[in-house]
Amino acid sequence: MTAAPPRSVRLTGWGRYAPAQVLTNADLERMVDTSDEWIVSRTGIRERRVAAAHETSASMGAVAGLRAIRTAGLEVNDIDLIVVATLTPDYWMPSTAALVKEAIGNTTAAAFDVAAACSGFVYGYATASAYITGGLARNVLVVGTELLTRFLDYSDRSTCILFGDGAGAVVLSAAEEPAPPAGIELTTDPQGAYMIWLPAGGSKAPASSDTVARGQHKIRMEGRETYRFATRTLASTGLAAAAKAGWTQRDVDLIIPHQANIRIIEAVAKGLDLPMDRFFVNVDRYGNTSAASVPIALAEAVNSGRVRPGDKLVFIAFGAGFTSGAVALEWTADPARGPLGEASVRPEDITVRQPVDWGSVDPIPPALAEILARPLPGHMDLSNVAPGEPAHAQTADSIR
Repeated sequence: MTAAPPRSVRLTGWGRYAPAQVLTNADLERMVDTSDEWIVSRTGIRERRVAAAHETSASMGAVAGLRAIRTAGLEVNDIDLIVVATLTPDYWMPSTAALVKEAIGNTTAAAFDVAAACSGFVYGYATASAYITGGLARNVLVVGTELLTRFLDYSDRSTCILFGDGAGAVVLSAAEEPAPPAGIELTTDPQGAYMIWLPAGGSKAPASSDTVARGQHKIRMEGRETYRFATRTLASTGLAAAAKAGWTQRDVDLIIPHQANIRIIEAVAKGLDLPMDRFFVNVDRYGNTSAASVPIALAEAVNSGRVRPGDKLVFIAFGAGFTSGAVALEWTADPARGPLGEASVRPEDITVRQPVDWGSVDPIPPALAEILARPLPGHMDLSNVAPGEPAHAQTADSIR
């Protein structure tokens, strides 16, 4: 009796979500000692998105995730595993993945979170791939979602200029026929554990009035050391993943890097001896969205016509803990499905249920309050920064 061949893995769906509110460099000039020229010259960032008061990592991830499911042509309950990568969970417990599951109306999937900071999406992708090849799942939703603007010190110009909010997602599906060669590489260098970190809120320093007073719930970063690590590891990790697929860097049609800083991306291009037109860049419009960065960029690249069937892609990321990860794959899905999937899901059709005894609080940092009070185009109203109790999560039928 011959053993069944291992399943292959195909990327069948993709989706993204960016909040409507735009925070420009000119806005930041009113909040901290900085300038548009200073920010653009050092990071390439011109604007970033800020979640509204009623939005959370779970709600944004649910929108992106449902769009990915629609793009894949699947029903919600075809998904049997949900993996959410985030460093800004709605709560320490339950998992953000559990909230995403309920918000999209899924009743069948297992769900859990992955914590690998900005590399989280790639780690989640690797986890999903292992579940499929191991026969434990057929369709896996992998979400990267972050709400970083609520964890920034708006008096620290070295960090508050960098980050934005958003979510991206993919669906990975089992296929019986062989897939094109692919490669995954993951690394971690714990010597960089305190180069990017949140000092308080965990078991080492539980939240207290003292930790709040000392500002220990805001992101801290050693920019110079982080830059050195990123430029080195993005290139080496990407090359390792490509080699596992049997490619050299010359074979790669498009690299989708973590969107942290244009200087880092340019340094990686130089190190790989590749032109910048081989790299997809949207850091100028979204800033660093951590675990959401790669899937947002991937969805945008596909939907804008930068990716065609047969193209060889590499996504690469690095993050806190000094994690890094890369995926090399040959694109097989129909790119035309992306815009259709995105148009089929409206953000207002997704809600995340809160507990009945929840006391609503204003989640917006005071330094952002004036900016967020501006009227927005379209339906979103940010004047109420302490929203009332949201409705129960929508069912699959109501959002179909």
